Amino acid sequence: MATSFKYKAVDASGRVVEYTHQANTKEEVLKMIREKGFTPIRIQAEEQKSKDVGDMSLFQSRVKIKDISVFCKQLYTMLNAGMPLSNALDVLGDQTENKVLRRTVKEVYSEVQTGLILSQAMKKHKKVFPNLLITMVEAGEMTGNLDNVLAKMSEHYEKENKINSKIKGAMVYPAILSVAAVGVVIFLLTFIMPTFTEMFTSSGVELPGPTKLLMSISDALKNYWYIFIAVIGTIIVLFRGYIKTSAGKRQYDTLKLRIPVIGTSVTKIATSRFTRTLSTLMASGIPIVPAMEAAANVTNNQVVIDGMNKVIEDVKKGLSISFLLKSMHFFPPMVISMVGIGEESGSLEEMLSKTADYYDEELDASIQKMLSLLEPMLILFMGVIVGFIVISMMLPIFDLSSTVQ
Repeated sequence: MATSFKYKAVDASGRVVEYTHQANTKEEVLKMIREKGFTPIRIQAEEQKSKDVGDMSLFQSRVKIKDISVFCKQLYTMLNAGMPLSNALDVLGDQTENKVLRRTVKEVYSEVQTGLILSQAMKKHKKVFPNLLITMVEAGEMTGNLDNVLAKMSEHYEKENKINSKIKGAMVYPAILSVAAVGVVIFLLTFIMPTFTEMFTSSGVELPGPTKLLMSISDALKNYWYIFIAVIGTIIVLFRGYIKTSAGKRQYDTLKLRIPVIGTSVTKIATSRFTRTLSTLMASGIPIVPAMEAAANVTNNQVVIDGMNKVIEDVKKGLSISFLLKSMHFFPPMVISMVGIGEESGSLEEMLSKTADYYDEELDASIQKMLSLLEPMLILFMGVIVGFIVISMMLPIFDLSSTVQ
């Protein structure tokens, strides 16, 4: 495992410099310093921080899309103002709010100081920096247009963050309803039902089938709750593991597309991400084939990825992109038309960008429509479950009243 070494040396101009370098041994650092033509003064391994709560991977903050957007915006601003890349990274290493990203930027700064270009240093931290960003930075370095590329990526991730926020915001109310429904059912079965059970048992009245079923469920839930938790936990773990496989993700994504209303929203989200990413990549000079591969992966939808793999093979043969996209039977007709117009007019990037903006707006209406159907369905489902429990508890009371009379 690589260790951080802090070293002080004299550079070729006689200036004393002090940097940090990742290496396995002190000898590797010494070799690197001499290869740069520096004269070493001191090499010291930095002390490893104790694994406190802030450093433990279980509790450390994730790097979100919003953090990446801010990083790109700040780096663009400093580079556009004429600040050298190493100085800009040094500043960001001190000012970035996200702890994980701040630590990573500091490591990237140290690696750039040793002679690596920015994209090479970022490739060492693929868990933090998205592949799309690394590809774009690499393209910006090749064309000498790194600052503009960073500006485009900042805008790209800002829009991506807005889509994610819309999706998460739309799911808050249904999630609250679902939790409330589960909480009410558990409360009725574990606290209310046992009281009625004692009364029914002492009365000697023949209990209806629904009541017997409810009493059995209540007894099992109260005495063997840990088994229920274990079973539910196992199902969740197995499900998450399965959808991480290629076949599992393909089936899961296909299922989401076939669900009424939800499928429409999923299609619009994938369409927006694909068209915006493809437009950004092409505008930055990325060739069409790798651009389409990257854009398909950004959708995070296996159906799109599988379909685009077939499309890309035919694009290499010189076939029309709009015709091939139509053969996928995934993208809406408007996307096919806009791509066709872009191909004929030579303005494919612009058409893709306009299409992405259109579907960003359409997504709002689609989410509202989905919620307008999902909320009543959840309330109805909750009412049926609670109603069944209440009726099952009341039936024996009616029978008991009849017996007394």
